Amino acid sequence: MKKIYCIVPVIYLLSGCNEPPKAPSTPPTPPSKTLSISACPQEDNEEGDYSPTDQKALLADVLAGKNEEVFNEAFEKGDIIFGTSFTLQQGGGIYIGTAEPSHFTRIPRADQNGPGEWGDVNRKLVRPTGPNAQSCVACHNQPVEDGAGSTAANVHRIPQLEENPTLTIQRNTPHVLGSGALQRLAEEMTDDLLRIKQEAEKEACNNKGGGINKELKTKGVSFGYFTMTCVDGTAKIDEVNSKVEGIDPDWVVRPYEWKKSVAFLRDFMRNAGNNETGMQAVELTGKGLDEDNDKKVDELTVGDMTAFTVYMAAQPRPTTRLELDDLGILAAAEQQLKPSERAQIKHGDELFKTIECSSCHQPEMTLNNSFFQEPSASVYYRDKKEDFFKKYKVQVDMEAEGVTPAHPVKFDLTKDQPNNLLCKDKEKIRLGAFEKRNGKAVVRLYSDLKRHYMGDQLAETVDELEEPGEYVNGHMSQVNYEPVNAIMPADRDALSSGKATFGTEELWGVACTGPWMHDGRATTLREAIQLHGGEAAASRDKFNKLSEKDQKDVIASLGNLVLYLNNAESGKAPDSLADICEVKD
Repeated sequence: MKKIYCIVPVIYLLSGCNEPPKAPSTPPTPPSKTLSISACPQEDNEEGDYSPTDQKALLADVLAGKNEEVFNEAFEKGDIIFGTSFTLQQGGGIYIGTAEPSHFTRIPRADQNGPGEWGDVNRKLVRPTGPNAQSCVACHNQPVEDGAGSTAANVHRIPQLEENPTLTIQRNTPHVLGSGALQRLAEEMTDDLLRIKQEAEKEACNNKGGGINKELKTKGVSFGYFTMTCVDGTAKIDEVNSKVEGIDPDWVVRPYEWKKSVAFLRDFMRNAGNNETGMQAVELTGKGLDEDNDKKVDELTVGDMTAFTVYMAAQPRPTTRLELDDLGILAAAEQQLKPSERAQIKHGDELFKTIECSSCHQPEMTLNNSFFQEPSASVYYRDKKEDFFKKYKVQVDMEAEGVTPAHPVKFDLTKDQPNNLLCKDKEKIRLGAFEKRNGKAVVRLYSDLKRHYMGDQLAETVDELEEPGEYVNGHMSQVNYEPVNAIMPADRDALSSGKATFGTEELWGVACTGPWMHDGRATTLREAIQLHGGEAAASRDKFNKLSEKDQKDVIASLGNLVLYLNNAESGKAPDSLADICEVKD
């Protein structure tokens, strides 16, 4: 089964927590490396050519109680979409302009601004970038398929084409493993935040107008605090005595993109298809419309987008060197960890907390419900019925097309991922699935899914999400964005600070994804740490005060976080860890 991926840009932030330092302890003795582990037998699925997916056929099978079959079919279809090098006849690429016969470009062509050309701001979909490649796999290939990309795969974007056609930004290609868990975390976090707000409204009005103070906190992450009052039976937030930070004004947690600006995978995937490969979803353009002037209509069907999304959501989780070593996978490739290396990783983990990196890069969160479903059960993570056919929203009636929240495609993040399934005798080891602990799914993401002000050193020429009412069509989301953050200097205006405000990127798999930061400017993890300013400056400074040995232990801790995808044939020894994951200090 050929693997593939799509573009989800990156920034790595390191901040912290207030736990006291712990003395390093002796690591456990590694288990015996004589485990008889192999790739599990799988159904012989022929890798087929792309053909449109019928959404109503998927729905019919869901209604018939065939959810497992629908999930597997959607995953395989999504696999094909991700791996296909789309031709011009299939809709790949776009019409760039009369002076540029190519249908692909890595540099935005604002100069091609005639009717229907790349830079025509009157087009239905204003294009901020690309299309960069014929397939997702062309960029997401480090160290494995579905992985990150080198600086050669950086994309250039013009987020404000009409107003500032000369201001560009760069984005480095991140990996996409574990993507489905991020949406589920965001869904549960948003539920918590909105529940806190509703309870405060009720308490304030029951308290005859008295101010009710609440911390806006979920899954260990604080988004500030607020005071709720009630006047004439109407609850209202007292903005003077409230400080909400790192989130949009609607209090919806958005887990995707470098600015944490996209709420749900389907929204991201259809825009990525358009922007990066030129494959335009019917959901973006409407039926029968050749919006990009490439002589092809209905390039990706509604069913295609369901398959695309399910495939992305069911990607295996990132893992660690320690976990792979415990399974015996590293020993087979002479990569087995020495006791001293295991001790170094453990000590580095403790230092990571001591210097407060983990206050932003939170090592883990848990899910109460491990089932991912498309479309989402939450109205905040699916297309709203009232938005169908509105400008910059979906251009079809999604429910009429068969995308109904009452009958979704669903799977369990703790057991259903098709990839990284290994066998030891008769035991199945689901390395791609998320661990279940005390009835909850454990997601070791190393992030807080929150925005932070990162200091002027990382400031860009333009805030990508500034003035979304006018420029939203050029972005990957449709949100009322404000770069709110309490720690911004008092003498700085919000929009200026927004140019240096980014979301905390997940560190899982970080050892295998260099170069680092949102534009790939850091060639080592040490350089990435030094680029952290603003809210992360204190943690950076604490790192710099560590001894040389302790600094190396922190980097070894990060080097433990790896990406792994087994492509070995059934019954064969699993693939080793890619050499590119060897972190150089």
